[in-house]
Amino acid sequence: MNWIQVSIQTTTQGIEPVCGRLYSIGITGTEIEDAADFNDFLENETKYWDYVDESLMYKKSAPTLVKIYVTENESGHEQLLAVKEAMAALKAFDSEGIFGTLDISLTDMSEQDWAENWKQYYKPLKVGKHILVKPEWEILDDDEGRTVFNINPGMSFGTGTHQSTQLCIESLENYIKEGDNVLDLGCGSGILSIIALLLKAKNALAVDIDPNAAKIAMENAQKNGFGEPEYITLAADVLSDTDAREKISSQKYDIVLANIVADVIIALAPFAKSVMKTDGVFICSGIILERINDVKSALKKADFEILHVHEKGEWASIVAK
Repeated sequence: MNWIQVSIQTTTQGIEPVCGRLYSIGITGTEIEDAADFNDFLENETKYWDYVDESLMYKKSAPTLVKIYVTENESGHEQLLAVKEAMAALKAFDSEGIFGTLDISLTDMSEQDWAENWKQYYKPLKVGKHILVKPEWEILDDDEGRTVFNINPGMSFGTGTHQSTQLCIESLENYIKEGDNVLDLGCGSGILSIIALLLKAKNALAVDIDPNAAKIAMENAQKNGFGEPEYITLAADVLSDTDAREKISSQKYDIVLANIVADVIIALAPFAKSVMKTDGVFICSGIILERINDVKSALKKADFEILHVHEKGEWASIVAK
């Protein structure tokens, strides 16, 4: 089945009325691109990022768009006609032009282009000495004696291709012991905590602020033969959620993982220390090179001893106890 991507140009003020009109004609799935949201994120949510790819900076001045998808068939064309009529009515109502041009542009997309094309670029990947990260749709002829981690990354960070993730996996190989308890803060796809189980950890708790990430992490755990109670996921902001902190603190951990960004690692350091066993290890990554000293200082302030600092490309990881 082929699809048509329908992009409606509007403004930040126009997003709600545009979506309201779409809902009124039975279209409930929308994709929104809003420059105001991106700028607000850059200015006010610095705890969630240290590095923004320059290729994304066009979003600061890009037009605000509401996107939908309709099928390339008679039913879809009827929906498209209804969309055009709804936007024409909204434009007639908006005499001051507050909602923008409401211009509509169309892009033909095959279902393969939409849902599958990206997969051709994601192949099995050797990481460290022992791990092979394998997309679930790939057929593997020879694992070369490596421990295979099967993954469908969905929309979450953590496919093994990013240097910060590779740094964490390499450190895990060096420090994990059979029977360890593992805490994964900012788990994304669950790659780190699930690999910990594959490397004979006893159990793992995977935490992420994004409920979708927690869901995908559990799905990936099941693809690798794990589930509750040995693998548990939790959707929560550890920095502000008292109940979540209490749940996490119900046991002590041999290894705590945090592949996030420098500012979050800095904020988490005292909490990580409080939930670790005396001889536990804190493996943190996602640190751009310019922030290494900031993170080291925060770890030392929280009474950690720095064991190793590893660098790869623009990124660094720190292992502390």
